[in-house]
Amino acid sequence: MASTMSPGSGIAAIWRYGTHWSELLGHRHGRRSGSWEAPIPTRGCVHDRVGAYGVSMSDRLQGKVCIVAGATSGIGRATAERFVAEGATVVLAGRREHLGVPLAEQLGDRASFVRADVTVEADVAALVGGTAERFGRLDCLFNNAGGPGQTGGIEHLDVDRFDTTFANNVRSVMLGMKHAAPIMKQQRSGSIINNASIAGTRAGYSSSFVYGASKAAVIQLSKVVALELAEHNVRVNSVSPGPIATGIFGKVFGMDDESADATATVLAKAFAAAQPIPRAGMPDDIAAMVAFLAGDDAAFITAQDIVIDGGLIAGRSFSNAQAAYANLKRAIGIDDA
Repeated sequence: MASTMSPGSGIAAIWRYGTHWSELLGHRHGRRSGSWEAPIPTRGCVHDRVGAYGVSMSDRLQGKVCIVAGATSGIGRATAERFVAEGATVVLAGRREHLGVPLAEQLGDRASFVRADVTVEADVAALVGGTAERFGRLDCLFNNAGGPGQTGGIEHLDVDRFDTTFANNVRSVMLGMKHAAPIMKQQRSGSIINNASIAGTRAGYSSSFVYGASKAAVIQLSKVVALELAEHNVRVNSVSPGPIATGIFGKVFGMDDESADATATVLAKAFAAAQPIPRAGMPDDIAAMVAFLAGDDAAFITAQDIVIDGGLIAGRSFSNAQAAYANLKRAIGIDDA
């Protein structure tokens, strides 16, 4: 997730262009004796059009104009990189200009940055309207900006912090859809993708019940707007990540944005056993699905919440279930020996 945004910053429409990105990041595979070790994905090289797992990128987003809100780190950054790699023109939006401008320069002449607080309607109106005016259309909006919620129980909840979480996670999504909708309706095409969470459908999957409630709102808001806009050939879907190695967890504990973002490598190791697939979820895993939903291959998919969690909420893992079964047999005096 991208970092939270402070209300009232106002719009500073700063468009930046840069040289082509040629930093080689590559990918890796690992094996160990007697077993297969799932690779931890790393970002691919946009210049060479190689994805996180060494898979060549397609041109499925060629000619499309996309906005990524909350694009300066984590899932937003990975998605912006993926969009450019697949041929799109991308407008990156966020509060952190000192990160957004260099990123746009790295991504090349099809990327630009706009400083915006997406909880402020004037900022969103300028971002979306300015993009459509500049490029003549808007094909995809990824509402990714958001942040954590207050931890602890209901009796100690601070109402102002509750409102801030809903502004960051829900109002931002609403405003993005509100201002993208008329443009896409007139085009009779477009894809809106909203970042939700498995915590929006499963209690206990976030340290903050406020965060979970806000993501539940995103999922339902996406569905009801999807049914409205489907009549105009505009699609709306949400994606629900499981634990993804990003800075949001550090932000929950009060770390500043940059320090929290730096914890991603540690989290990748910590989350390796959190789900049946034996590696951590990474921003590139979410970016791959968002890119699919943005493209024409997903033209008949709308009003869906796509879970990307390595099998986490499907049920108890096979190994754990077998261990519990063995323990039960021993408890009732059955000895396999």
